Amino acid sequence: MAHPLLNLPPLDALRGFVAAARRLSITAAAQDLCLTQSAVSRQIQALEERLGTALFVRGNRAIALTDAGRQLFELASPWMDQLADLVDTLKHAVPRPVTISASIGVAALWILPRLGAFQAAHADVDIRMATSNRLMDLRTDGVDLVIRYAPPSSVPADALRLFDEDVVPVASPALAATAFASPEALARQVLLDLDDAGHAFLHWAPWLQRHGLPNRPQATLRFNQYDQVIQAAIEGNGVALGRLALVLPMLKDGRLVAQMERRTHADHAYWLLQATPEPRHEVTLVREWLQQQVAITLQELAQLAQDGSSTARAA
Repeated sequence: MAHPLLNLPPLDALRGFVAAARRLSITAAAQDLCLTQSAVSRQIQALEERLGTALFVRGNRAIALTDAGRQLFELASPWMDQLADLVDTLKHAVPRPVTISASIGVAALWILPRLGAFQAAHADVDIRMATSNRLMDLRTDGVDLVIRYAPPSSVPADALRLFDEDVVPVASPALAATAFASPEALARQVLLDLDDAGHAFLHWAPWLQRHGLPNRPQATLRFNQYDQVIQAAIEGNGVALGRLALVLPMLKDGRLVAQMERRTHADHAYWLLQATPEPRHEVTLVREWLQQQVAITLQELAQLAQDGSSTARAA
C-alpha cells in the first residue's frame, strides 16, 4: 500500500495554484512568484491532471474557482502561510545562549582562561557571561548556571560543591624573593587590598593580625575588583592575598609565586547551581565542562600541596 505522502501533489504546483487563486489571475500570480505566465499555467494544469478535476473555470479575461478549487484553496492557502512563517522562523532563529552567572573575579580568573577549549569543541553552543558581584536570582534573572561563593549553610541542598577557598600571599617572582624572605618582611611590603566589605578575608589588616604580624606596610593599594588586585600583583606592584584556586594558572606559568606555608582556609566554598532540574542539552554540556574543569583544578591544587612551597621552588 502506497504511503499517504506519495499521494500529495508537488509543492510547486500547489504554490502556483494558491497564488493564482488568491489573485484570480495567472498573470498576477506569475509576477508574485517571479515566474512566467506559462510556467504557472503548466503548474496548475499538472495539479489538475494529478487530482483528476478542474480547479478553475477559465474565461476570456478572468478565471474563477470551481467547487473543487474552492475546497483546495480553503485548505491549502492558510497552510501555505503557516509553512512560510515556520520557514522564516527557522531561518532567522538565533540559538539561545547558555548564560553563566559568576563574580567578576571568578569569571576573569577561572572561567575565561579555560573557555577557548570549550568553544573549540562546541562551536555551535553560544555562551553568555553574566558577570556581577551581586547575588543573582535563578528564577528571575534569566541565567542557566550560577557559580556562588558562600558558606555551606547558605546554599540549597542541590548545589554542587566545586572547590574550597584557600588564601595565600602571592607576588611576582622578583618581589617574592624579598617579601617572602622572612616572616616579618611581608608586612613591610606594598600590600594590594580589595576594597570590598563583603570579602573581609581578603583584607590585609585582619590577615596580618591572625598571623601575628605587624601591620606596617610600605603602602597600601586598593582596588574594587579582585582581578585588578591580581593583575597588580603580576605586574610587581605589591603583594596580594591570592585565592588559590583562581590564581593557579599564574602559579603554574611562573607569573606569581605563593607563600604556601601561610596558606589559610576560609569557611566559604564555590558552588554550582542550575535553574532547572531538566536543563537544555546545551546547558548540560556546559555544566559537564565546568565539572571537568573543577576536577582539573582539584588535581592541580593537590599537586601544589604535594610539591610544597612555591617560594622554595622559585628559590
